[in-house]
Amino acid sequence: MGLPKPALVALGCVPGLLAVLALVMCAAGVDRSAARGTPPPPVAARITVPRSVARPPIVPRTAWLDAARTREQPAPRYDDRVVAVFIHHTDSPNGYDCADVPRVIRDVYAGQTGAKQWDDIGYNFLVDRCGTIYEGRAGGVDRPVTGAHTQGFNHRSAGIAAIGTFTAGSPVPKAMTDAIARLVAWKLGLSGADPRGTVRLVSSNSLSRYAAGTAAVLSTVSGHDAAFMTRCPGAALSERLPEIRDLAARIQGR
Repeated sequence: MGLPKPALVALGCVPGLLAVLALVMCAAGVDRSAARGTPPPPVAARITVPRSVARPPIVPRTAWLDAARTREQPAPRYDDRVVAVFIHHTDSPNGYDCADVPRVIRDVYAGQTGAKQWDDIGYNFLVDRCGTIYEGRAGGVDRPVTGAHTQGFNHRSAGIAAIGTFTAGSPVPKAMTDAIARLVAWKLGLSGADPRGTVRLVSSNSLSRYAAGTAAVLSTVSGHDAAFMTRCPGAALSERLPEIRDLAARIQGR
């Protein structure tokens, strides 16, 4: 979900947490209740045997989480497997130094658990412009953690947020998209899901593009806007989704 250009310019002058609180983030389309609710009934997906793919380096939560600012949260929820990935952008400024990314993620966490009062950061993973992958939501990167990233479709999916704003005309770093593809290949490889394929998922929330209980056929690797009424992950990043799918499939040996 992009911001008007004047708002983005203004945000560049607002430091730290104030900038995060000022943002109307891509995560407006998350479904925090779904992470705590009863999963929808399983729907058949195009699943084969697991694909053995090396796990890319993932920076743990401990590298960015400030214990003094961490709120108490319930135990993680899990699904049976991850068969789809939703790509997001954080709708935050792009001109960050990659060394400052832990602070950027802390601000995202603070915005989601503070002003929005969620129990944890919604995304399962975040990827910066230098191609570094960070663990987001708690529960274990190799487990099917139920996230809070895509309204109606948090179950059996993982949410990957590209750190930045990728509206039309914005440059999307190749290091970022390559890292997302490696992460997609590994995460979907655990269930054998094909990054170039489609999957049937049941909507758990009528605020999504699909009424609750509807089985929707989506690309296995979709943008946030495929499931929710939003412009996230931005036109520029959306244009790179075919490339991400193709590279992830090739990494899986397809």
